[in-house]
Amino acid sequence: MSITGLISRLLWKEEVIEEELEEAAKVESIWIFPIKSCRWISVSQAPVTPTGFRWDRLWMVVNSSGRACTQRVHPKLALVEVALPPEAFRDNWEPHRGSFLEVRASGMNVLKVPLIEPSTLSDGVSVWGWTGAALDEGDEAAEWFTQYLEQPSRLVRFQEASQIRPADPKYAAGHNIKFTDSYPIHLASQKSLDALNEKLEEPVPMNRFRPNILVDGCAAYAEDFWKVIKINGLKFDTAQLCERCKVPRFNQETAEMGSEPNQTLAKFRSIETLHPDNKQRGKIYFGQFFVCGEGHVQAKNKTIKVGDPVYVLKMVSSYKDVPF
Repeated sequence: MSITGLISRLLWKEEVIEEELEEAAKVESIWIFPIKSCRWISVSQAPVTPTGFRWDRLWMVVNSSGRACTQRVHPKLALVEVALPPEAFRDNWEPHRGSFLEVRASGMNVLKVPLIEPSTLSDGVSVWGWTGAALDEGDEAAEWFTQYLEQPSRLVRFQEASQIRPADPKYAAGHNIKFTDSYPIHLASQKSLDALNEKLEEPVPMNRFRPNILVDGCAAYAEDFWKVIKINGLKFDTAQLCERCKVPRFNQETAEMGSEPNQTLAKFRSIETLHPDNKQRGKIYFGQFFVCGEGHVQAKNKTIKVGDPVYVLKMVSSYKDVPF
C-alpha cells in the first residue's frame, strides 16, 4: 500500500484493527540505556512500562550539586559500557542479591551496582526542570565516577515507587518519565538514517541519535507522520518530533565532537524547512518521541521484540499537523 493510500485510509477511519493493515515497518533493534548518557545495551526483547522500557535511563550520574551529568558537558560518558543480566529483560523478572548492573571503562576496575534498590535517599537531584529525591548507589559507585570524570560525582537511581517526573504536559499530559530528557520512547528508522547519510561526506551510525527502537521497512522520515502505532498489541501515541541537541555530533566510539551530522541536518531537517509557518527557529529534528498508555502496558502482552511488526493506526498528512 502506498503512503498516500495509507494516509487516506487512516484519516478516514478513527482506528483500524491490525488484521486490516499491512505492517508499516518492523522492529530492527531495541536499545536500552541504563545510565543516562552512557552506552546502550542491544537486546532482543524488552518489557515496556508506563515510563518507557524497563531499566532505560533508570540511573544517572550527578555532580556535587546533584545536577545531571550528560554528554553535553562530559562527552567521555559515551565510553562507559554497561551490562545487565540477560534475564533482566524477561517479562516480570525481579532482581535478587546476585544481580548487578556492571559498569566498565578503559583504565577502570569493573563496578558492580546491585539491582536491588538501595535504601539511602539523596535529595536535591535535578535534571532539566525537575528536582526531586533519588536513591543513592553508595560510595563505591561515587568514587568510580568521581575518578572517571575527574570531579565529585555520584550515581543515583530513580525512585519509581515515590517520585513522579511528568513529561511535557503540552504534548504528553498525564505521562511520566524517569531520567530520560523528554519522553518515554524514542523511535527512529533506518531509511531516515540512510537518507541522511546520502547527504554526508562521511556516514554516521544510528548510535549518534541514541533511539530506543530502530525500525526498518518504511520510507525515509515516514515516522514523522505517525500519530498512533501498535507493536505487539501495545499502543503508542506520538508526543513530539525529536529536537536534536549537540550530542549527535559526538562520535560514540571516541567521544570526539565534530560538526556533523547537525550541520547537514540544519539544511533540510530544520523547523524552517519542515514547517516554515512555525514561529520557532533554529531547531533541527531526527526521530520521533512516543508515549505508552498505562492501560495498554497492563495488558497481557507488554514486551516488544526484535522482528515485531509496526502497525500505524493513525497518521497525519502534513508537517503542519506534526507536533514540533
